[in-house]
Amino acid sequence: MLKSGAELMGAAKQVVHADPGDGPDVAMAETRSTGGAAAEPSILLIVEGGVLLAALVLPLVLQDYLTVFATRVLILALFALSFDLVWGYAGIMSFGQALFFGCAGYGVALLARDLDITSIFLVLPAGTLIGLAVSLMLGGFLLLGRHQSSVIFVALGTLTGSYAADRLARGWYYLGGQNGIPSIPPMTLGSYDITEGPVYYYLALGILVVVYLLCRFLVRSQFGLALAGLRENEQRIAFFGYKTQHLKAIVFAVGGAIAGLAGSLYAYHEGFVWPSMLGVVLSTQVVLYVLFGGSGTLIGAVIGTLIIEGVSFWLSDNYRDVWPIILGVLLLLVILFRPLGLISFVVGERERVGSFGAKAKEKHNAAS
Repeated sequence: MLKSGAELMGAAKQVVHADPGDGPDVAMAETRSTGGAAAEPSILLIVEGGVLLAALVLPLVLQDYLTVFATRVLILALFALSFDLVWGYAGIMSFGQALFFGCAGYGVALLARDLDITSIFLVLPAGTLIGLAVSLMLGGFLLLGRHQSSVIFVALGTLTGSYAADRLARGWYYLGGQNGIPSIPPMTLGSYDITEGPVYYYLALGILVVVYLLCRFLVRSQFGLALAGLRENEQRIAFFGYKTQHLKAIVFAVGGAIAGLAGSLYAYHEGFVWPSMLGVVLSTQVVLYVLFGGSGTLIGAVIGTLIIEGVSFWLSDNYRDVWPIILGVLLLLVILFRPLGLISFVVGERERVGSFGAKAKEKHNAAS
């Protein structure tokens, strides 16, 4: 006899809040986690609000060249958000996230070079659709096969895709080979050219905020609850009737679309695209962003990107010979002693799941 949607949601909550093999202590553990979660949303909102406030006033106090650097960091934070959605919430280790980022960058660069299309209303949707299409094709191959895909298979498959695209771009004359595609004209809004500086900064910030809010809504929906259960115990979620591979393919495609949007913004901000945008180095870099800040919280990916890029900029300016070693040791220490990332200092692991439904809201109101 088939279960109703409400029963399946209840089953997903059991998967999220209980580990396999737990006995009567599960109820007590869930009660403690629910009580501890009562204060966490307010802390998370404070962190998010503080980051947003700082981002809003930053161009007012920075020099022009630092505003350009800050814009680049915001775009990379959007890219990190796409990976956190895929890995932090669905447990899919995409070691080739740069593939979607770079394909979109090359796509909008070709539109500008060959078709003279630079309108913001065309290039940003085009970049998003390119990222979506590439992720759908790769996700369909890796995730929707006859047999269930392992984490290692997906990780190596995405890594191979990223490496292959990098080598293809380096050897294809039409894409500029090793030199990439230079001199991309500015993105336009009507007759106005959107060039690097405060205008592009606030454009990138606005897009980041909108995408962040959409991702927050997604992971706090019933679909997000199913993703959380999928990450915690995929076999049990499948037993309750969910098509786990389809859930993975959907969130993988959404992550690819966001990465494509980031790639198109990045291409127009930098003014050129190059093969490294597709490659393994950038794919690994985004993993470090999310690991350092904290996976499964969204804001952790943003904070990780801001800190790593900011520290890298400062170290490279002051310790030019040894700064990669210093940065590597710093990343290693954080990952070793704070496996959940820097965000775990203020937000507990319970926030990786959150509260869902009217019952959870009643508990939250009663606790507060």
